[in-house]
Amino acid sequence: MSSAKPADGSATSFGGTIYLLRHGAVQSQKDGKRYIGWQDLPLSRIGVAQATTWADHFKGLGLEEICCSDLIRCRETARIIAAPHSLVPCPCRELREIHMGAWEGKTFQEVNALHPRAFKARGQYLADHRPPEGESFRDLQNRVWPLFEAVVRRLRHRTLVVTHAGVIRVLLCRLLSMPLDHLFSIGQSHGALNIIDIRPDGFRLQAMNLQLTWPVT
Repeated sequence: MSSAKPADGSATSFGGTIYLLRHGAVQSQKDGKRYIGWQDLPLSRIGVAQATTWADHFKGLGLEEICCSDLIRCRETARIIAAPHSLVPCPCRELREIHMGAWEGKTFQEVNALHPRAFKARGQYLADHRPPEGESFRDLQNRVWPLFEAVVRRLRHRTLVVTHAGVIRVLLCRLLSMPLDHLFSIGQSHGALNIIDIRPDGFRLQAMNLQLTWPVT
């Protein structure tokens, strides 16, 4: 889809493919959209089906490494996919979703009612606004990027990274030299896959937000 060099303009001598996968679905929030960052929510029945379907897809691809956020929704997704490969996923705190601080678990409506100016400011200054005791998306990008570079350095063939929508969006923004204020223009559904080829002249985004059809019983 697109090709880009690292943000510092240098080329990379590595090769291979990194698969960025958003964790499977979690239990739905019936009382309105909530800020879910570091809350440790398990997969729903649909989320398990999504992970199981990706496990079948990856069986013949010869994954050499699987790393994931240390939050349970990612660890469960990674464990299901890793089983056919006899791999043990490596949980990484750096791959956690953006930390929403005092807004964690609250609905959008609650935050807007209690802190209308801060709620509005986040929409206006998306890249750099921090909720109380939380992170901005720029903070998140600065936290995640060094780990992504470490994954690239040790890449030989194919590595799977299971993480969160916010993490994937800030990584893709940097890979594509895209302003963070536009990160929500990047779609990331639950259980969606992004494919990044690592080439001598930089990164190439081969696919984004891919989804498979999964059976749910």
